[in-house]
Amino acid sequence: MDLISSFNIFASGSATLSFGNPMLVLKSLKFYKRLYCSSVPDSEASYLTKHIDSFLSNSVLDSRTLLSTHAYIITTGHSHNRFIASKLIASYASFNQPHSSTKVFDSLSFKDPFLWNSIIKAHFSNRNYVQALDFFSKMPSFGNLPNQFTIPMVVSACAELGSLCFGMNVHGLASKLNLFCGNSAVGASFVYMYSKCGVVDDASFVFDEIAMKDVVAWTAIVIGYVQNGESDSSLQCLCEMHRLGGYDERPNSRTLEGGFQACGNLSALTEGRCLHGFALKSGIMSSHIVQSAVLSMYSKCGSIEDARVSFCEVVNKDLFSWTSFIGVHAKLGYVCECFQIFFKMQANGVYPDGMVISCLISGFANSMKILEGKAFHGFIVRRNFDVDQIVRSSLMAMYCKFDLLALAEKICFGGHNQEKDCWNLMIVSYEKAGLEMNCIKLFREMQHEGIEADLNSVISVVSSCSRLGAIHFGQSVHCHIIKSLMFEKVSVVNSLINMYGKCGNLTMAQSLFHQTSQDIATWNSLISCYADSGHPFKALILFDKMISTGLKPNTTTLVTLLSACAQTASLDKGRKIHDYIREQGFEYEVSLATALVDMYAKCGQIDLAKEIFDSMNEKDVVSWNVMISSYGMHGHGKSAINVFQQMEENGARPNDLTFLSVLSACAHAGLFDEAKSLFDQMKEYSIIPTLKHYACMVDLYGRSGRLHEAESLVSSMPFAPDGGIWGSLLTACKMHNNAEMGIKIAKRAMETDPENDGYYILISDFYSSVEMWKEVEEVRRTMKDRGIRKTMGWSTL
Repeated sequence: MDLISSFNIFASGSATLSFGNPMLVLKSLKFYKRLYCSSVPDSEASYLTKHIDSFLSNSVLDSRTLLSTHAYIITTGHSHNRFIASKLIASYASFNQPHSSTKVFDSLSFKDPFLWNSIIKAHFSNRNYVQALDFFSKMPSFGNLPNQFTIPMVVSACAELGSLCFGMNVHGLASKLNLFCGNSAVGASFVYMYSKCGVVDDASFVFDEIAMKDVVAWTAIVIGYVQNGESDSSLQCLCEMHRLGGYDERPNSRTLEGGFQACGNLSALTEGRCLHGFALKSGIMSSHIVQSAVLSMYSKCGSIEDARVSFCEVVNKDLFSWTSFIGVHAKLGYVCECFQIFFKMQANGVYPDGMVISCLISGFANSMKILEGKAFHGFIVRRNFDVDQIVRSSLMAMYCKFDLLALAEKICFGGHNQEKDCWNLMIVSYEKAGLEMNCIKLFREMQHEGIEADLNSVISVVSSCSRLGAIHFGQSVHCHIIKSLMFEKVSVVNSLINMYGKCGNLTMAQSLFHQTSQDIATWNSLISCYADSGHPFKALILFDKMISTGLKPNTTTLVTLLSACAQTASLDKGRKIHDYIREQGFEYEVSLATALVDMYAKCGQIDLAKEIFDSMNEKDVVSWNVMISSYGMHGHGKSAINVFQQMEENGARPNDLTFLSVLSACAHAGLFDEAKSLFDQMKEYSIIPTLKHYACMVDLYGRSGRLHEAESLVSSMPFAPDGGIWGSLLTACKMHNNAEMGIKIAKRAMETDPENDGYYILISDFYSSVEMWKEVEEVRRTMKDRGIRKTMGWSTL
């Protein structure tokens, strides 16, 4: 190896051009003495050596000194020396003058890889990534190829620019030049680049191909997974790194920072505490990066006490530390504590930014303090904090949580430039509020304006199409997903499976299921499609197939399956699922226990359903409703009323469905007085009766022979009766042989729905019962004239 090549390795190998190493300085001095001293007088050689020694061994203190040194180098004829030129390039770059570095480089008549690396690093270190790539692209035209020191800088520049295509070309070149062999830094840079560009699968592939993985490579993949929302995989990598336990596999502060971020994202408090213990044992806790990461992790996990201890342990409390500590209190809605910390932060000379203000806003949102939140909004406007994008997004989120969408719309669409994040947040909020048409309309407007929709927005739009049954617009969104390269995201495909399933296109749902990498949510989506589309047996078969693949179901899977068993009254299959739940040790969450109650009740096992209901430690309003309706469907009206009374005694607040269930139970059992009392009680809970509530009461009045009271109730309704109410009244009239009232009500029903053949049949029967044959013939003639035909009955036998 010649001397110039040695300097190539010296200059590029550290990636920081560390001229402070005494051994390297000594070698450089020997080089210059051999090179120059033979051709200049001793006094001049001594003077030259002194200046070169000073320039090479010391950092230049200021730009003025650098300029004078550069002038000396030019006047003494040494400006074309490669080593001195490289030091000049690096020195100018350190003073944020990469343009001067470029002038030095351009003045050189000969350029080798060592000098190319120097100029690329000069621009890269100053974040001039485009220029760095431009110099890299010029290397081949000067007869130079990149080496293992060039590639990491170039690939990192691609990562910062998000230039995936350029980076992939560099990847091909690096493979062709065999630069991966024996060099972990090259592989690690590609892991970083692919992760930063959002293709973490490619990053994982490159990582697996690295023969000798050092801490840089491990750190790149751990952080890469976190940045791409795969925190589970990040923790798995960290555990594997720890398991290998070699010198090169020992995590550093950056690795642990990624691990703590993953724990925070997953709210994995136990794993976070274990990692905290490892950091203490390893002696890395003294790092400010790790201290801040631990505090942030405990804050995201909502552990106030752990966060408080960690906050006290942070030596230099910067804005990030204060923000994390405020954030944990805001997450739990402790607004007063948030402001106490906020004032203390300012007293310590740390002034807030948009992120701190957004934490305070989230505190109001999480505590549902509407008036106080509005007042703080006024303070924000007066202090001009509302110009910050993060603050505006937080205000929108707060008003959306308050269900004050009109105010959220004012912030989103009024005055300021309409940012992408605001539009996306508005779409998600519309979908959550059940305003599906608004959601779809805004999405179409976004497309027209050329504003990019994010993943959450697209999923919200697909869900809105699913609820509305808007299959055609859903298909156009499907095309948009493919064009936007979102189809590889499993969560998006799962939403499409749900949409096609609920819109009745099971063939497309199955096709999408087989096209994607299936996670538990994917299986749940297709199982739910079968169950909701009247194919419960297919749902159960698919569950068996899922178990055979080794995938463990979650609570959502089991709730869906129990619903399928309830639909088909499959008691044996339901019992097997119940046995599976016990064997696998699933906790009886409220939703799961409620599904078991519903299944056993619909399979005829009302006593077993009540036993499970009584064993529940926690019950929500759905649980109470299911138990009440279960007794109702079995004709146990008194028991249903008893459960309703227990619900009130336990402090649970009934909703409209609760009253519908108990009124329906009373109707089936003929408990008129109890139902009337319950109907009147709805006012105490500020619940306005719906058509279904009135239908139950009309049915009860009719069954008990109180036909005039039933008619009066219908007349007093604040909305028009539907076919169910007219049908109940007419059935009651027929049951009690009251032809006169039956004819009157049938005429009113025919006016509201003249195409309903049932009304004509009933009025004809009433006329026949009182031998009004002329009127019977008139009814038949009217049916013929209007083209109304009696619906033919059919049998499955």
